Amino acid sequence: MSKKKVAKKKTTKKITTKKIAKKKAPKKRTKKKAFRKVTKKSTKKNVIRKKVNKQKDLLQDSIIELIRQTSTILPGDIQKVILEALEREKEGTTAKYAMSIIDANIKLAKSKSQPMCQDTGTILFFISHPAEFSELAFMKTANKAVVLATKKGYLRQNSVDTLTGANTTMNLGPGHPSFHFHEHKKKTIEVRLMLKGGGCENVGAQYALPNVSLDAGRDLDGVRKVILDAIIKAQGKGCGPGVLGICIGGDRGAGYIDSKEQLLRHLDDSSPNNTLADLERDIVNTANKLGIGPMGFGGKTTLLACKIGVLNRLPASYFVSISYMCWAYRRQGITLGSHNKISKWLY
Repeated sequence: MSKKKVAKKKTTKKITTKKIAKKKAPKKRTKKKAFRKVTKKSTKKNVIRKKVNKQKDLLQDSIIELIRQTSTILPGDIQKVILEALEREKEGTTAKYAMSIIDANIKLAKSKSQPMCQDTGTILFFISHPAEFSELAFMKTANKAVVLATKKGYLRQNSVDTLTGANTTMNLGPGHPSFHFHEHKKKTIEVRLMLKGGGCENVGAQYALPNVSLDAGRDLDGVRKVILDAIIKAQGKGCGPGVLGICIGGDRGAGYIDSKEQLLRHLDDSSPNNTLADLERDIVNTANKLGIGPMGFGGKTTLLACKIGVLNRLPASYFVSISYMCWAYRRQGITLGSHNKISKWLY
């Protein structure tokens, strides 16, 4: 083979190699672009995670502040009726002295931002939320907030194992805190909190009508008789004067839940049902004429308010469920705004 032909072949090979090299080059560029896309995606994910974590932290902070205020500051509608009760009692009486101590307790708790009662109570959350809402995520964050609030001293370590009596958790355990979720049409989230002490819980009651011993039939007169019977039996226990939340009807479980939800109402409101509104006023007026008074010491103030609701029932059942709330009427609520910050106080 001639030298010229060999040279031509070598040249051809070099050109072919260059062409192949040129074709392969874009693949390397594609890999770089793909890597950039992955980096951008991971950056976006990190930004989203940071936003979600920030919202969780803000929700946690909002719930801690809700717990602090509920435990240490009574809302205006409750302070108003307590001051009215203080004015109503006669000077020099035990009732007047008891109401004076209650008033001093309220002021001291607020000024020191400390719990107004050594029993910081069952923790009850009532959440009204839109459709796109995660109940599990809320409960997880709320439980963390409860632990932190307990460490800060806004709550006392107050939830014990029922079988062993051990008090080893920071207010967490089966059924505690208690969560009640309700979906509503609003876009906002409303969180109401009630801290319900054991003393007032102990004097709650449930009656099944008819009640032969009280001559209470299945009518509003029978309902009135069993409510007054519960007040007389309490005799100032449960840290009176207090407030009654009552449900007429429902089953045993639903009746008690609704009776507690009645306690979320403002004390200066009245039932939209005129018949129930009349019964609410009648129960308060009659109870305050019984002479039981604050803490059972006698006096003019046995009851601060009464709130009554009604649920449908089965023909075979007629329950009246009564929840009692002590003078330390610890309930408060918030509306959550953007990023889960508190935008409004509900009481």
